Amino acid sequence: MKIKDISLEFLGHSGFVIEYQNKRIAIDPYNTSENLEKVDVILISHSHHDHCSIKDIEKLSKKGTLIIIPADAQSKINKISDVEMQVVSPDEEIMLFEKIKVKIVPAYNINKKFHPKSEGWFGFVIKLNDTIIYHSGDSDNIPEMHSISGHSKHNNFLITLLPVSGTYVMTAEEAAEVASFLKPDLAIPMHFGSGVGTKEDAESFVKLCEKEGIKSQILNKI
Repeated sequence: MKIKDISLEFLGHSGFVIEYQNKRIAIDPYNTSENLEKVDVILISHSHHDHCSIKDIEKLSKKGTLIIIPADAQSKINKISDVEMQVVSPDEEIMLFEKIKVKIVPAYNINKKFHPKSEGWFGFVIKLNDTIIYHSGDSDNIPEMHSISGHSKHNNFLITLLPVSGTYVMTAEEAAEVASFLKPDLAIPMHFGSGVGTKEDAESFVKLCEKEGIKSQILNKI
């Protein structure tokens, strides 16, 4: 889909590709389609196989592609040749290109054991000029999410990418609660249709958002 001068495409599960000013940024690619165009940067939220997939990272990488990862994914990325690697932690900020800035933000479970806060895994707040894309990573509704709403001030256009499948992450209802306090201009569901979570979960999220007056849309996988 096109939003202003940005292209945002869904790769399936929690994966997306953003294209802006001739730069391509992938997030958590997993089980991606064949023959996708290569990317300049790949953001990896955590080391689980469905978010840090070596096969998919290799598929999308070209010589010099920058892979941004948590510390515990280093050994996986070291197996890939001709890429660059940057290890980051929550609360860091990275200027990728002119007018493209990424803030690393916490992502973790509160009442589940799958994504403990102690691992230091994360999501991303990606600022592309006056558009902000928040990819929450694998997370519950955590207190740190409330600070994301501050990014939408000053006439920025806020897009949220939130997991809706339950089990390992938020349910559709919990994700809709996050959308209700972030008040994005567009809320997009993710983490469904690949092992856990269904399209019905995504549809439930969309309906709940719309009840709150929040525009929401399911993106088709490319």
